[in-house]
Amino acid sequence: MSLQELISKIQPLDEAAMQAARARQDDLTKPRGSLGQLESLSIQIAGITGEETPTIQQKVVATMAGDHGVVAEGVSAYPSEVTPQMVLNFLYDGAAINVLAKHIGARVTVVDMGVATEMEPHPDLVNKKIALGTNNIAKGPAMTREQAIQAIEAGAEVVEAELAKGLDILATGDMGIGNTTPSAAIAAALTGRSPAEIVGRGTGVDDAGLGRKIAAVERSLEVNEPDPEDGLDILAKVGGFEIGGLTGAILAATAHRKPVVIDGFISTAAAMIAVSLAPQARDYLISAHRSQELGHQIMLEWLGLKPLLDLQMRLGEGTGAVLAMSLVEAACKILNEMATFSEAGVSDKE
Repeated sequence: MSLQELISKIQPLDEAAMQAARARQDDLTKPRGSLGQLESLSIQIAGITGEETPTIQQKVVATMAGDHGVVAEGVSAYPSEVTPQMVLNFLYDGAAINVLAKHIGARVTVVDMGVATEMEPHPDLVNKKIALGTNNIAKGPAMTREQAIQAIEAGAEVVEAELAKGLDILATGDMGIGNTTPSAAIAAALTGRSPAEIVGRGTGVDDAGLGRKIAAVERSLEVNEPDPEDGLDILAKVGGFEIGGLTGAILAATAHRKPVVIDGFISTAAAMIAVSLAPQARDYLISAHRSQELGHQIMLEWLGLKPLLDLQMRLGEGTGAVLAMSLVEAACKILNEMATFSEAGVSDKE
């Protein structure tokens, strides 16, 4: 499905389903509103799916990997060689995302969007490689506009394939040494805030590394002049292949009326690109957690999202998103399985 077809398929939330879910929430055996965000979450999921009592069973996290030429600017505490090593760790169930996904019963889909080495074929690795990493954004555009579209459409294809296997909810995850730098550049381009307000320590760079990182983001914006009104231009000039892939994954899930749980800093940058391309996608998004990365709160405010968790996490991979996914599932179970006042024979004094 082309990018324009994806965008055109995204529909407003189903108001009738939301109204029915809200009415049922108000009739459950509890004071109205006493379950807070769990109530509003269940109503949102009803609106997304068009089902008055939605169920969450098939849970999928798409963890997309890519490398970044900007690592040459000394912006990361780790070398790019770690990206393919971690992809292998995902494939052999050794990473945090594997443990947490197993914990909540989600399946992990690992995607090579642009790792800088040729990965050995593996039955569980989805190969959507656009190129061997992006170009250095401090010196020129990350990729061509055509590659940006290709990355988005490839990410959408991943979700289309997962939908065929069964998918009720999608979590986004990432892997890519250096990818907090392009994510910060995307956030600065869209919010108009200064890189110093957004750039964080990523994998844990020291003060000198932080200075290099802020300078790299500043140069990327000066050199490339990304258009804040054009999400594709921003992605092509200062983004990353895995960020483009996650953008496509978000758009495909929303086009099929599936909720999307956004992970941390990198996933939120992808969500910002998705919403800049398709503003109606915003209603389908659930923010998993507030990352420790400096500018994440600014990004969430731009999106108008309130995070479910604040666990001082900054790992990525989809780790925060799968934890939050279990809360979404719990919210739907409350709506579906809790007794109403009349069913339980309890007096409703309100």
